[in-house]
Amino acid sequence: MNNRPLIGVNMDFRASAKSHAQQSVTPTGYYDALLAAGALPIMLPPVTRESDLLPILEKLDGVVLTGGDQDLDPRKMGLTPHPSVTVMSERRELSDRLLCKHVQQEKIPTLGIGLGMQELNVVAGGGLFVHLPEDLPKCIPHFDPHGGAHRHTVVMRPKTRLAEIYGPSEVRVSSHHHMGIRKLAPAFRIGALAPDGLIEAYEGKDPSWWVVGVQWHPENEGHISLDTQLIESFVEAARGFRAAPVLARVG
Repeated sequence: MNNRPLIGVNMDFRASAKSHAQQSVTPTGYYDALLAAGALPIMLPPVTRESDLLPILEKLDGVVLTGGDQDLDPRKMGLTPHPSVTVMSERRELSDRLLCKHVQQEKIPTLGIGLGMQELNVVAGGGLFVHLPEDLPKCIPHFDPHGGAHRHTVVMRPKTRLAEIYGPSEVRVSSHHHMGIRKLAPAFRIGALAPDGLIEAYEGKDPSWWVVGVQWHPENEGHISLDTQLIESFVEAARGFRAAPVLARVG
């Protein structure tokens, strides 16, 4: 197909160690899910200069902000460090923040997953809980302490894009996170809640910007068919992005 949208996928960065040199890596599930939905994934290296990033973004129809097993640095959010936090590499955090800034400014269709949805919320003006078991003592478990995938229910908010995709009832999702959204950025509205009230998904208020953030992982093995529909909806939005009038995109 000639109209397969180009989707940028940000990569994780791993510093050099005794066993390996510096690496940029991406879990296979992200690009396999995009390929299955009819898109062409493009891996985005963790560049930290706008002069390197912007020429790449000009070619893209959409961006997936990926998850990861490390955390945003609480100190950069004005929060106190916590023993549970594994701070992500400086290079990835700088690169991801730059990417989040520009997808919002240019209204590029965006799907934020896990850590990616947290990053976008912070860059857009929101805030995070640092460690849910302490910040929300009565919350349900949101992660497996042994490191495996954890499943729990979420309830979609009525009359939202998430409800259109997943239906208005509750679904079981696969997630693993100890941070969570404390304050939702002004550009977003709630898309789904966990039974304890924690925001598990959001979407954009601006009809000219297709953006969804989910705390769960629709790209993982064992995902439900509705997760596939979320990725397909994102790809369809990306397919029409460059065809939209410029004024409609920039507001």
